[in-house]
This record gives sequence, C-alpha cells and structure tokens, in this order.
Amino acid sequence: MDDIANNISSTIGRRIHAERIMRDWSLAELAERSGVSKAMLSTIERGKTSPTAALLVRIAAAFGMTLSTLIARAELQGGGLLREGDQPVWRDPDTGYVRRHLSPACDMPLELIKVHLPAGAKVSFPAASYAFIKQQIWLISGRLEFIEGDVAHRLEPGDCLALGAPSDCTFHALEPGADYLVALVRG
Repeated sequence: MDDIANNISSTIGRRIHAERIMRDWSLAELAERSGVSKAMLSTIERGKTSPTAALLVRIAAAFGMTLSTLIARAELQGGGLLREGDQPVWRDPDTGYVRRHLSPACDMPLELIKVHLPAGAKVSFPAASYAFIKQQIWLISGRLEFIEGDVAHRLEPGDCLALGAPSDCTFHALEPGADYLVALVRG
C-alpha cells in the first residue's frame, strides 16, 4: 500500500473503531450486524488493509449511515469551505472506483460526491445502503449503466437520474468509463 492509501485506510479504520466504541459494540457485534468477519474488521480498524467499497457499505449500513457519511466522518475536519486539495479521495482497490467527497462537513443533509468508474468496472450496493438517503446521479462524462433492482438505466452525459425506493443497485461503467456526480440527501 502506498503512503496516501495507507493514511486513508488508517483514518477510515480509526473512524470505524470510534463508531463501534461509541455504540459500545464488540467486534463480534459489528461483525454480526455488518456481515463482515471479525478478523477483517480488526484488520480494517488497525489500518492494515484498504477495504473495498462493498465492505465499507456493509459496515456503514450496520452503523445506520451511508458510505459517504462514514468516509466524511473519517476525513473531514469541519468548516464551510472544502478546497479541492483537501477533499477526501478514496480508491476501491478491487475496481478502481475513485470517490471524491466534495461537500464540507456541516449540518446540512446534502452531500455531493464525484465518482470516476473505469470502463468495464462494476460496483454493487445492497438496498440497505440506500435506506437512510435519497439520491440523484448526474452523468458528467462517459457512459453509465445503472441497475436499480430489476430496472436498467443507460445514462449519457448530462442525464440525471433520481433513485426510487431502496433496492439493490449496480453502477456499471461502459466504454470509455464514467464520471458522475452523486447528490445525497440524508433522512
């Protein structure tokens, strides 16, 4: 792992540990609630591995939060302005999915996330990860197939999709890849 990835993994791991301790949960309880093994959770909490998006979504859902909220809590220090150089960037080691958290830490229920998904890559999220949010996806460039339950949407640049009721979802970047903005509203 390079130094930047190691620092982000350590920061995320410390946040997961803090969230678990705030709830007075053991590793076993978090493992049961998230479906992630105790061994993997321990490795993540110690910053010894860079967890995948799929694992982080399951952990965040166990805490009753979104992936965005979990990463934002790990990376953001607060304030009304978040400069580009200070925006947390996280890369999924399995898919090459790159997620940039654009929103400053604040009490506003809106979060903006910019994502780059390489051509051919797929990232799937269970319905539970959408239970606490409403979201829209705006395709900036490239082509994206978004599968929402049994419905497939093919997005072209400029298209904006509002998601319906929580369901299992898959983001699939078609050639040449996809850059998109996700707007999340909590609550």
